[in-house]
Amino acid sequence: MSSLNHCIKFELDVKDENIVFKDYFYKSIKLQKHKIYEAELIQPACPFCGSLDLLHNGHLITNIRYPTANASLPVIIRLAKQRVKCRDCDHWSMAQSELASKYCSISNASKLKILSALTEDRSMTSIASENNVSVNTVQRVLGSCSHRFLDSYEYLPAHLAFDEFKGVDRQLHFICLDGDSHQVVQILRTRYKKNLLKYFGRFSPQARANVKTVTMDLNFYYQDIVRACFPNAQIVIDRFHMIQMLTRSFNSLRVQVMKTFDKRSRQYQLLKSPWKLYLKKFNELEKVHPRYNWHYKDCLTQAQVVTEGISANTALENSYNLMQSFIQAVETGNTHELKSLINCQDQIGTLMHKTLLTFKHNLTAVLNGAALPYSNGCLEGFNRKIKQIERTAFGYSNFTNLLTRIRLEEDLYKEKEPNTLLMVA
Repeated sequence: MSSLNHCIKFELDVKDENIVFKDYFYKSIKLQKHKIYEAELIQPACPFCGSLDLLHNGHLITNIRYPTANASLPVIIRLAKQRVKCRDCDHWSMAQSELASKYCSISNASKLKILSALTEDRSMTSIASENNVSVNTVQRVLGSCSHRFLDSYEYLPAHLAFDEFKGVDRQLHFICLDGDSHQVVQILRTRYKKNLLKYFGRFSPQARANVKTVTMDLNFYYQDIVRACFPNAQIVIDRFHMIQMLTRSFNSLRVQVMKTFDKRSRQYQLLKSPWKLYLKKFNELEKVHPRYNWHYKDCLTQAQVVTEGISANTALENSYNLMQSFIQAVETGNTHELKSLINCQDQIGTLMHKTLLTFKHNLTAVLNGAALPYSNGCLEGFNRKIKQIERTAFGYSNFTNLLTRIRLEEDLYKEKEPNTLLMVA
């Protein structure tokens, strides 16, 4: 018996000395074959006074689900827990073990395995199927980790990045990242100005004074929040969003000019079919090897196509040159050139002019975006991960579950041991 007990304990990796395995057998439960181990959990001493003088009064049989390498053969430990009465203090008690929590039929080892799987990009259904538990059990394990992400209002990183993403019920949620370590600072249910002011207002003045830069898009009330909450912070407009606004303005003008020509004309075809070439950097266009295009029925290089296309309209040519110079100035960090381009007086499209007025209204923040190395690139990449998490789960209806899953799949928590995150239910 002792040899069988040690062999089963070694196989299942059970270290509790108070558990004694007696036998095992196979049984079909709900048309599925199960491997069942019979064991007894001994109560060695009174948990109240420590006395060894105990009166035994039967057992409580509990079927505990245990993880197994073979998901097609579930393992159940049929554990008989001793009920005892202490003769010294007259207290009744029942034997307890680290194998499973009190009143719980799911082993702690199964919970740790489920938690480890939750740090990966997998659906809860597949995790439940692998561990032979219900989806509700997986959700309870997920919910038991939510307390690990409570806020500390004593510290804020020196460099922050603000943005939003679509989550529960297609609503926009606010997300804030550390610009240096790229770790999540906070994810809030809403992005309303009063909610953000209330949240950041909870931090100590020293924590808010520690913030040096805040990177964002051209959302106007984010700037109001920075000015109200972070006295020493510089506002940095993300370079990607600046160039995106400019290219969209130019593309709108290209379509507008294109529609002034006849659809069968050469100018129309030069502006329509190779539209992607107009959005690339001019120095990246092919300038040596011409290719035939059946749309405009000519053999031209990419640079020749763009040059001839923009020459059809003066405003279009000026807007293209302005866009190319702006992109180059942003990449090189040339703030003087950038400032002169924003104050440009050339004939350009209406939407392009509005874009430049927006940059002029936020001139300091735009120049900071070109001069400083911080951007929202890390945040855009993290938002892509969040979209993948939602896509795998076919969407979330509970914001807390979504938030916990996002934090669990962060690289920071993948490096940690699962048992540091688990609160046994």
